Amino acid sequence: MRQRAKVVPLARGNVLEVGFGSGLSLPFYNAASVQHIWALDPSIEMWALAQEKVRAVDFSVEFLKASAESIPLRDQSADTVLITYTLCTLPDVQRALGEMARVLKSGGDLIFCEHGTAPDESVRRWQNRLNPIWRALGGGCNLNRPIPSLLEHGGFRVYELSSMYIPGWRPASFNLWGRALGP
Repeated sequence: MRQRAKVVPLARGNVLEVGFGSGLSLPFYNAASVQHIWALDPSIEMWALAQEKVRAVDFSVEFLKASAESIPLRDQSADTVLITYTLCTLPDVQRALGEMARVLKSGGDLIFCEHGTAPDESVRRWQNRLNPIWRALGGGCNLNRPIPSLLEHGGFRVYELSSMYIPGWRPASFNLWGRALGP
């Protein structure tokens, strides 16, 4: 939640939150800066869990039951795209990033907070060894995705990037967060 508190308040205008889940990010949005949230998630069950949080905010939230690889929005419709702990589980990351780039307005921000490949070789080795088991047991989550290079290959230009190990098990606790501009 501390990591979400760092990035979610940066969202502005009409926001597409990819991987909305149970609405964990909702309390961190700045209601004075946000007009509308498109809550993209393939799970209707997660949307049901989010209802109490949705009723507590002062802006509109619209559920989009869809995958990130096929976003049901017009081109250049979002001022901000927000992803928090989502890139690790997407089956086709590059296709999803292409969709995010498509719906992001020119000059809009992709705001991200993710876990990924650690900078320390010993931790990376463990990430790579454990990833197949972790992915199978963790709902498709990958420990070792190289977040900045994925974003850049997806057409984004990362212009703000911070990283650190957050408290926890080191192979799963290297976090990266920041902002990127679309193509």
